[in-house]
Amino acid sequence: MAIREIRRMGDEVLTKQCKEVTKMTIRTKVLIEDMLDTMYEACGVGLAAPQVGILKRIVVIDIGEGPIVLINPKIIETSGSQTGEEGCLSVPGKAGIVTRPNYVKVKTLNENMEEMILEGEGLLARAFCHEIEHLDGHLYVEKVEGELHDVEPEEE
Repeated sequence: MAIREIRRMGDEVLTKQCKEVTKMTIRTKVLIEDMLDTMYEACGVGLAAPQVGILKRIVVIDIGEGPIVLINPKIIETSGSQTGEEGCLSVPGKAGIVTRPNYVKVKTLNENMEEMILEGEGLLARAFCHEIEHLDGHLYVEKVEGELHDVEPEEE
């Protein structure tokens, strides 16, 4: 597939509300494959469609247990809390401390447009919240406690 350009903070597309996906098309399947390729290429754990300039409610996540595709995801339950370092492919070289729920339950569609309920704790819960916020035009920097700080790029 293809590696797409990741939009950066300041790009207007990252502030817009995304539209629901109503049917699975070839173009949408290609978008999902491209998003996965782009996320892996950038060494990210999640990517939302607006980060590649597409205003659709699609998220891909992989915390190291294989790819998860979320279409029209909605958070339906949260509990607990965790505070930790968070970064974003759209805010390269920066990170900040963010408090999120430690448990998140998400209602979503899969690539076959079948409804699913997914649950995540820890990093997966953080990724669900972070990526779903992108679909509503929000970046994690709005929630950072204190200042953003520089992070060293990892050596290959």
